[in-house]
Amino acid sequence: MNLNITSVEAALAARYDFIVVGAGAAGCALAARLSDNPDLSVLLIEAGGSDRRPAVTDPGIWYTNLGTETEWGYHSQAHPAVNNRSVQMSMGLVIGGGSSINAMIWARGHKSDFDAWARLSGDDGWRYQSVLDLYRSIEDWSGPDPDGLRGKGGPVSVGLAPDPHPIVPAMLQAAAEIGIPTVADHNGHMMEGGPGGCAVANLLIRDGKRFSMADAYLRPAAGRTNLAILSGAEVLRLCFDGTRVTGTEILIGGRVVALSATQEVALCAGAINTPKILMLSGLGDADALAAIGIDCRAHLPGIGQNLQDHPFLAGCIWEYREPMPPRNNSTECTFFWKSDPTLEVPDLQPFQIEVPYASDRISQRYDIPTNCWTLGVGLVRPYSTGSVTLTSADPAAAPRIDLNMLTDERDVTALLQGIELCRNIGNSDALSPFTLRELVPGPLTGDSLLSFVRDSAVSYKHQSCTARMGRDDLSVVDGKLQVHGITGLRIVDASIMPFVTTGNTMAPTVLIAEKAAADILASR
Repeated sequence: MNLNITSVEAALAARYDFIVVGAGAAGCALAARLSDNPDLSVLLIEAGGSDRRPAVTDPGIWYTNLGTETEWGYHSQAHPAVNNRSVQMSMGLVIGGGSSINAMIWARGHKSDFDAWARLSGDDGWRYQSVLDLYRSIEDWSGPDPDGLRGKGGPVSVGLAPDPHPIVPAMLQAAAEIGIPTVADHNGHMMEGGPGGCAVANLLIRDGKRFSMADAYLRPAAGRTNLAILSGAEVLRLCFDGTRVTGTEILIGGRVVALSATQEVALCAGAINTPKILMLSGLGDADALAAIGIDCRAHLPGIGQNLQDHPFLAGCIWEYREPMPPRNNSTECTFFWKSDPTLEVPDLQPFQIEVPYASDRISQRYDIPTNCWTLGVGLVRPYSTGSVTLTSADPAAAPRIDLNMLTDERDVTALLQGIELCRNIGNSDALSPFTLRELVPGPLTGDSLLSFVRDSAVSYKHQSCTARMGRDDLSVVDGKLQVHGITGLRIVDASIMPFVTTGNTMAPTVLIAEKAAADILASR
């Protein structure tokens, strides 16, 4: 179904009860849920364009979106901890946002994540047992459910990779040989406790096509007269009456236009653009704003701080014995495991990737043929944090992103252990029928292996935590996601995470939107 995209003229002809900024995973879900109430008028604003393009809809070529017009093109500042490299920070600039350009993995997060969020926010609605019920209502799960934890009939179609690549069962066997058990569902009981396990991945693929949050939420709601979708419009800043947000100022077709929200504006613009919009609107650290000529409306020093992402080593690479084309999303098997057995929660999430996947520097150093597969080492409980700050009061200026990846040595230690695990799996007897030779990293040790970690680290594209939920001086929103000291404004995206979840962040981001919608509708 085509989306009903409105024109700016139509948007100017009406006032809206709610304006939702950003049609990513959170914005799609929030706008659709709010428009379930026919008495509410909702405007969804997206800076990007249509998601009906092969690189989006074909799940096997998702990575070809990176570095194109479907993402914002952000990069972090170069840093010695990654051997003075700048890290690409891909974020979706398209209807569906990240859910339209990512690898389509559905990972709910660990029980301990949500129990900690509830404790930090003072809102029991974030406790695991509460979010578990919400996840069940979100999902339409087609895979096995031995633990009785999954949902049926929800808007989001989730299943195991259909007809997976022959290398996947070999990966499961290889992991089991080194003590990592095979589990039926990586979103099942494994994420409630224990050391972890290896599984065929939960994917958002339906009828051979990507199933994004635009497909799950927007297209079923596209015919509603109370939901308007405006694409190609960039939100510059928020409009205020005192400390109340009254709307947004947007740039569309070379014109600046003000749009009104009679009840609330919800920022769903992601962990880079959400703090950018907030700071351009005068919310943030008073001294930092004054330094670039912005009058401070509310001193909220936590805005833009606490940036978190999952480091991903791209990667450990083997050459196939015989050429084998990838299947589905090319990324069908993953495991969660502890880098240190004394940890309470698994901190590693490597992925088997059925094509060669390496950082630019590693690609330059090694001669990597196309006939290869990869084990990428992901760290899903990092200690390193960074920040997003403004360099100018001009909305056209890109923000400064200090990712600070691998600045905490505990992250480096965990990734080194992850490399050892992945090399043991990749060089196992179970995978030998598919593997001619290990190409990357090879027999590196000591400082050479450490340099490899710093050269191969890239973003897992799970930016989060820059407007975190909590009750201390550096928190930005409360448990209902309302901005401290401001009325008529909520933040509804991965920015509000106090710390990044254990696993891919799309599912928790949708969960955040569903909970926000439920809170808003209940308050009415």
